[in-house]
Amino acid sequence: QVQLVESGGGLVQPGGSLRLSCAASGRFASITVMGWYRQAPGKQRELVATITSGANTNYADSVKGRFTISRDNAKNTVYLQMNSLKPEDTAAYYCNAEARVSMSSIPYPYWGQGTQVTVSS
Repeated sequence: QVQLVESGGGLVQPGGSLRLSCAASGRFASITVMGWYRQAPGKQRELVATITSGANTNYADSVKGRFTISRDNAKNTVYLQMNSLKPEDTAAYYCNAEARVSMSSIPYPYWGQGTQVTVSS
């Protein structure tokens, strides 16, 4: 089992910044991809950004140039630096990790409990 614990959400004014963190713990052999997704009320969960163990990144078009994903493999932690926040960024943000319980197993997706980000004046 893999546990993901997120932190860093909160209320921020438009144009402000927040940094989310997500630490993975438990019994696993490796984590391949880590990422952040978000879900606003009444909408489907959508990808925000992902990062591989080799630091290859992928971003949603709506956050390119404003958000930066990074990862500390030694700490099994992924970060999301969010700058120039907009009201439309308001959502619950969920951490995701694709983890192998053994080196011969297929990666399985695990999710955090979510952290709320609210952008409002």
